[in-house]
Amino acid sequence: MLKKLALASCLFTAAACSTVPITGRRQLSLVSDTEMNQMAATQYRAVLDSSRVVTSGAQAAMVKRVGQRIQQAVETYFRQQNQSSQLEGYAWEFNLIEDKQENAWCMPGGKVAVYSGILPITQDENGLAVVMGHEIAHAVAKHSSERASQQYAAQGVGAAVSTAVGQTPTLTQNVFLQAVGLGSQLGLLKYGRSQESEADHLGLIFMAMAGYNPDGAVAFWQRMDARENTASPPEFLSTHPSNGTRIAAIQKELPEARKYYTAR
Repeated sequence: MLKKLALASCLFTAAACSTVPITGRRQLSLVSDTEMNQMAATQYRAVLDSSRVVTSGAQAAMVKRVGQRIQQAVETYFRQQNQSSQLEGYAWEFNLIEDKQENAWCMPGGKVAVYSGILPITQDENGLAVVMGHEIAHAVAKHSSERASQQYAAQGVGAAVSTAVGQTPTLTQNVFLQAVGLGSQLGLLKYGRSQESEADHLGLIFMAMAGYNPDGAVAFWQRMDARENTASPPEFLSTHPSNGTRIAAIQKELPEARKYYTAR
């Protein structure tokens, strides 16, 4: 699998690459933003329809407020870089779901969900900004599109992705669900950890631009670390960096993020 993935990546890298904002990393890009956004909108609606969405109250209002501030920060960053076209097709949504899961995510196109189970860990608005900044960074960095591209390339679809999307709906659905984090293959785990670290980096900057103190990221991950038990998988089998690795990296990136921070 790894050899096949590497070969496919080499074949398409020159012709099908994009660049991640801020970090400048080159990434494989075989799936169009339009295709990913359309699939995300459909899947997001399905999740909301099958969930208990909180539409009123202080917590729901906080989720929308934090999301909108980070949205504005992202749009400001891209406008300053003359890259607003990268956000074309975004139809931002921020919803709180009543669920014990300690989780949050953002699908392509700015479709964000925060589960109520994570709020005791975020503790306050700044802590929530750490989480939402990180998840929105995944979408802005097009990590789902990149993972989908890798999966198509690994399956030999390659340049015929547009045809595959239109003619193989089951394959397309499976690839999309895995790309947004609902499944993975061992051969892609190391890459997933790199994406997580990249989302931490971008998330710090976006939350800082939104007026939230990026130093709060260290405290949040320390709280998260304290909640995990000894049964957590070792880092080499996880799509996420260990909390110790993550905290150390964030501490190194804080000086850069602080340059963007002005308290509101």
